[in-house]
Amino acid sequence: MNRTPILLSFLLLLLLIEWYAFQAVKVVVKQKSKKVSKVVYYSYWVITAIAAAMFLYYNFGPQSEMNRIFGTFLRLSLFVNAFAKIIVILFVFIDDIIRAVKWLIKKNKAETTALPIKDGGISRSTFLAKTGLIVAAVPVVSLSWGIVSGAHDYRVRREKLPIANLPAAFQGLRIAQISDIHAGSFWNKTAVKGGVEMLMNEKADLVFFTGDLVNRKSNEMNNWGDVFGKIKAPLGVYSVLGNHDYGDYVEWSSKAAKEKNLLDLYDIERNMGWEALNNEHRIIEIDGQKLGIIGVENWSANHRFPKYGNLSKAMENMEDTAVNILLSHDPSHWQAEVLTTYPTINLTLSGHTHGMQFGVEVPGFKWSPAQYLYDEWVGLYKAKEQYLYVNRGFGYIGYPGRIGILPEITILELEKA
Repeated sequence: MNRTPILLSFLLLLLLIEWYAFQAVKVVVKQKSKKVSKVVYYSYWVITAIAAAMFLYYNFGPQSEMNRIFGTFLRLSLFVNAFAKIIVILFVFIDDIIRAVKWLIKKNKAETTALPIKDGGISRSTFLAKTGLIVAAVPVVSLSWGIVSGAHDYRVRREKLPIANLPAAFQGLRIAQISDIHAGSFWNKTAVKGGVEMLMNEKADLVFFTGDLVNRKSNEMNNWGDVFGKIKAPLGVYSVLGNHDYGDYVEWSSKAAKEKNLLDLYDIERNMGWEALNNEHRIIEIDGQKLGIIGVENWSANHRFPKYGNLSKAMENMEDTAVNILLSHDPSHWQAEVLTTYPTINLTLSGHTHGMQFGVEVPGFKWSPAQYLYDEWVGLYKAKEQYLYVNRGFGYIGYPGRIGILPEITILELEKA
């Protein structure tokens, strides 16, 4: 499919937004000297021209790893810029409506007094334009801060899980969980290494990764295998696939190319020392007591995401176990199938939501747009004797930062109820 007409139309739309928002800038600086006005005008359009040139380069220039990272920030800057300018435009539009109404009222009186009318020393137009620019600055500052401060502000979150009839062999067992690495989005390797070191400093007995190692293709891990390969645990590192890991969001040249991409991903995890569980289970035995680790492929109750997982198959011929832990990327699986059919699963570990990478979390209160999409969207949940923990994610996708909902390393400790 030829994307050129679509991309050029999108660029034209952005330029129209810039032109209309420029009207607010003109109003604000109209009382300034001609020299100041020219500097502001030229600066505005030079920045716009640079943004347009970057847009064209990213979409029509050579593709590379650097271009991919550049593209992430370019898309974000275009979005933030357009969003902020749309806010400005709303205020300019309000002023235009007021002007139109006044013009209609005064037309029959043959009055030609130029608008805007002065109200208390400042024109309505100037007030609205300045207000629009101030309001538009809020998302720009917030989103910028979320990149600089929030993207790699890793937090260790700890929970103790009381489990009925927990054998003494598993008392105090420490489980680390990370999820949603999204290696193709990373832009700061030093910071990511710091997050991995935080995980390793916890000295967990088991480490679980609950899916979305990459965004689209396995080669996104080319520069990251050495980093995440440092994740080790005495009882092993186990992983499952997330919806992004299958390559479903790529137009492949053939079915074989897509299948190879997934096989390459398995090889990457194997080389890092991780054991992928694809609708299967493993048994860990300590002092004669058995713990079951069950891993399913992506299974979502939402039709937008795939149902590759097969929990029935994963539990076939499963031995008698004292405790069972399920790794399932999408938390909607818990209500839809786990709670209704599999009462022997004590704990389900999921990710997927990222907490939308945006929200508010203070002691006793948390909010995110994610809660309107998922009943269980972040943190610990319990129904009868079964737990679900939804990890906030280690990485990010789309927006290369986080506001309020920070990247997470989870430490869960089992104890007897």
